[in-house]
Amino acid sequence: MKKPTIQSTKGAALAILAALLPVSAFATNRVEGRVEAAGSPVSGAGVTLWLAGQGSPEKISETTTNNEGRYDLAIAKGRDSSGVYYLIAASGESTLRPGKGPNPAITLMATLGARPLQRVTINELTTVASAWTGAQFLDDTALSGNALGLRIAAGNVPNLVDLETGGLGSVIMDSLNSSQTTTLAKFNTLGILLSGCVTAIPDACSKLFEVATPPGGIAPTNTLSAAQNIARHPSHNAEKLFGLLDEFHPVPAGKRWRDVANIPYLNFAPSAWTLSLVYSGGGYNGVGGIAIDAEGNMWSANNFLAGGQTTIFSWVGGGISKFAPNGKPLSPMITGFRGGGVDAAGWGLAVSADDKIWVTSIIGSTISQFDGKTGEPLSPESGYNLGGKLGQMQGIMVTPKGDVWTLDNEHSQIVYLPQGDASKGRIFGRAVDGKPVDGSLLVNKPFGVAIDQQDRIWVTNSGSNTVTRFPARDPGKAEEIEVGYSPHAIAIDSKGNAWVANSIGHPGKMEMLAFIKEKLEAKIASHEDSTSAEVRAAKEWIDLWEISDRYPGGDVSMIRPDGTVLGPFDSGKNMNGAWGVSIDGNDNVWVSNSMSHSLTQLCGVRTETCPPGVETGDPISTPGGYIGGLQTVTGVALDPAGNVWVANSWDQTRAGFHQVPDEASSTRFAANSTVVFFGLAKPVDTPLIGPPQAPSSSP
Repeated sequence: MKKPTIQSTKGAALAILAALLPVSAFATNRVEGRVEAAGSPVSGAGVTLWLAGQGSPEKISETTTNNEGRYDLAIAKGRDSSGVYYLIAASGESTLRPGKGPNPAITLMATLGARPLQRVTINELTTVASAWTGAQFLDDTALSGNALGLRIAAGNVPNLVDLETGGLGSVIMDSLNSSQTTTLAKFNTLGILLSGCVTAIPDACSKLFEVATPPGGIAPTNTLSAAQNIARHPSHNAEKLFGLLDEFHPVPAGKRWRDVANIPYLNFAPSAWTLSLVYSGGGYNGVGGIAIDAEGNMWSANNFLAGGQTTIFSWVGGGISKFAPNGKPLSPMITGFRGGGVDAAGWGLAVSADDKIWVTSIIGSTISQFDGKTGEPLSPESGYNLGGKLGQMQGIMVTPKGDVWTLDNEHSQIVYLPQGDASKGRIFGRAVDGKPVDGSLLVNKPFGVAIDQQDRIWVTNSGSNTVTRFPARDPGKAEEIEVGYSPHAIAIDSKGNAWVANSIGHPGKMEMLAFIKEKLEAKIASHEDSTSAEVRAAKEWIDLWEISDRYPGGDVSMIRPDGTVLGPFDSGKNMNGAWGVSIDGNDNVWVSNSMSHSLTQLCGVRTETCPPGVETGDPISTPGGYIGGLQTVTGVALDPAGNVWVANSWDQTRAGFHQVPDEASSTRFAANSTVVFFGLAKPVDTPLIGPPQAPSSSP
């Protein structure tokens, strides 16, 4: 394995800059480098430079590697473009096993970004990095798709691999990723498996292609197609693929290590061949909701302030954070963006079409607005609080018409800001003596909010087992629909179906129901004797945790436009604490499970986009869900490259359940990182306003 050097670190930095700076800044007239596998050259390989865009990729230049695997590509001057450049190396012969002639199964790739780099190594690791980040845009050697998605995919390649040296990238080697997850070992193992075919280990290619055949699909014929299939179907044949490691590279007699170029590698079969990276910084701490803006940046609502001694009883409130599409924090390190009345930003965070960030506060009892470009607050220092009538706020949404709907979880009411104008704000859903003031509209600890294609507002009631639905133009005409217990997030698919994440789910045993009923109704007794809203809320959060801990559960309900409820769907009872939910461009459903620290993918209503034999509500992910860097999670959001962002919220949970915490763990209640799974989902247009849509220029 190559050790990182000053030169390789410099190369990684240049690659990241190349993806972000204007095109003209890195114009070059040639690209040179080497094609290799298992650290040895591949001679006689055809190397082609391509430019990817919305349509078919354009061939820019081509050449052939010499006996040392080296190539030198000339580029005509003035070739600067807004597309994404990438290199393909095909055929050739590995010098590890000379004399066998050209290997037609060899196809390696390196995605470069918005401009060519001067020096690029093309090998098995650049191929894995390019195939996983670009999984939703690749068709064999053709890369195409929406411009933003392609840029996001290319911008994440240097996090995994150093394009100049072909060694490990800077982020995958950092302290959050190198030893805290299996991503590094998994990445190396995938590279080793590809190199087995490239270097012509006997029968390696046929064995690799057999296990890399997609469900119901056709076997690949080259290493790049095999990589694409594994990236898009990471759970399929996961154990069989791992088994090839022992076939290709058994541990030599009398030794403890395999004779391979990349370490560490996996010692145990993974549940799925996903690649995820963990990012931190920018004030990210104890996050509730997350959202993606028009440029692919991720925004988070931080419950707590980084470094603060926060407990569930005494919050040191945080602001909001912004991360670039490649995971680089863009907000202040400790505080994030603050001001505008934000104090302990909650579940509610939404991005408007005009690039404004709307966020709710739990402790501040406010609604706030920020500039999405600068992070500067646009709301007054006291925030929008409608004359002090608001309590602990949660979900928020911007409609296609520009209206803002948000939820007061503490006071069980709904707030409406027409065209985002707080001076015209109205409150709906209040009750007097238990009876609704506005027609039939009544909510119970409202948490998540969404709008469908019929301009109906959907609200989850986390204090019960219902969802409330009403016409946006006439909130008094509300109806209540039963789902699972303690519903939190809600999302609408392209057909108008609502998908609801039920944190407690559908308990079946009588003693379980009795315990849950006792906990949910506890606020009527001891909780109402508490001296403050903060203490009451703290006890309710602890109750919810104890329910999920004592009786693991959680599932998803689907509500058709006519109100018919399907499900529950629980991935074989492997979901615990279902919290966030998002819909991708194929209408498949992504659920973050807070208590089981996992990410579940369910087949949606368009079953033709699911693997053969998988029906609506069935899991596509491994039964236990995708894992990798996840802690107690909350929000989940999808970007235009098909990446799945998941918000870590809590770390050392019990440390935060004491009114006076142990000093050593007093700053460890909150989690301080977000996790990105590369290329798993069908891309969506961002920001998400109304039901999701695939980017207009997707292939």
